[in-house]
Amino acid sequence: MTSYAVLLRAVNVGGTGKLPMAELREMCTALGFADVRTYIASGNVVLRSEDAADAVRTAVETRLEEFAGRPVGVAVRTAEQMRAVLARNPFPDAPGNRAMVLFLDAPPPADALEGARNAADEQMVLGAQEIYVHYPSGMGTSRLRIPAAEHGTARNMNTVAKLVTMLDDLDDLD
Repeated sequence: MTSYAVLLRAVNVGGTGKLPMAELREMCTALGFADVRTYIASGNVVLRSEDAADAVRTAVETRLEEFAGRPVGVAVRTAEQMRAVLARNPFPDAPGNRAMVLFLDAPPPADALEGARNAADEQMVLGAQEIYVHYPSGMGTSRLRIPAAEHGTARNMNTVAKLVTMLDDLDDLD
């Protein structure tokens, strides 16, 4: 079985997309996934499946659309991919809550950062299927907009590190 992190977009953030994590666990279990665990109320799930990542994403997106009545974006990464995202953090000295990863469905275009608007002191670096952003003054006051990441979902490095630990625990079940 493969261990995956499933990252939902716009769930339980700012009062939108309310989805209790217990219900999300039940949905994923009903879809046939094993060892389903959630982390904080912002749409983070780790699970195991015999299915490929695309099949996991499609199943979760379909079920969430039935639940929410609208499409809900989902990013899926293997445990190995999540470990690589954490290892490639270009801002290792930044506090984990000020360094973010924007998870994308595909590699960002080479000019993805050229379209960024309203940058102040933020630093941005392209990843394999991610955009890393350091918010020295905090994300809450930033007006940064990155059009190439519009359909992505963001997690801070503290959350990424916790998800990697949870995925390691799943891998230890073998």
